[in-house]
Amino acid sequence: MAVMPQTRETVAESKAVDAADAALAAGGDIRAFERLYRRHVARIHSLARRMLGEAEADEATQDVFVRAWEKLGTFRGEAAFGTWLYRLGINVLLARRAAIAKARDRFVEEEKIIELMPARAAHGDLRVDFDAAIARLPAGAREVFTLYDVEGYKHEEIAGMLGITTGTSKSQLHRARMLLREHLEES
Repeated sequence: MAVMPQTRETVAESKAVDAADAALAAGGDIRAFERLYRRHVARIHSLARRMLGEAEADEATQDVFVRAWEKLGTFRGEAAFGTWLYRLGINVLLARRAAIAKARDRFVEEEKIIELMPARAAHGDLRVDFDAAIARLPAGAREVFTLYDVEGYKHEEIAGMLGITTGTSKSQLHRARMLLREHLEES
């Protein structure tokens, strides 16, 4: 099945359909919310998987949509629904990541996490599991790497989102890239 490129008309139609469904869902229409869920779940799940790892992605995705249901009344339609949902998702995932980090810090120092994780089994397959490599990064480095290299945010935006300095964002990105390079060379 060929994928049709999106035109301005189809993008505008999609935004209009989302806005209409968001208005209906804000009024309690569960089916309208289900349509929004189906249209946006893959993107939110992908973001959750990259920010939190595979083990947390499913539950975190559900958390994002539960929060979206609760906050639908705040959607004003100034931005596309997908943009609003994505930003809400980042906020939920950042909060969840902070809670996970707090729990993890009780047991293992962040610097030792990557050393304690088992290496991938050696085999002849030359494919690189990039998502698994990202998941092995320490939380701060993984978060900045995902937001900068995967999602395309600038360091200034990341600093504002995470409450860190621009220099810390750059440092974490460098750290993430070095750890990824090290891990991928071992594979």
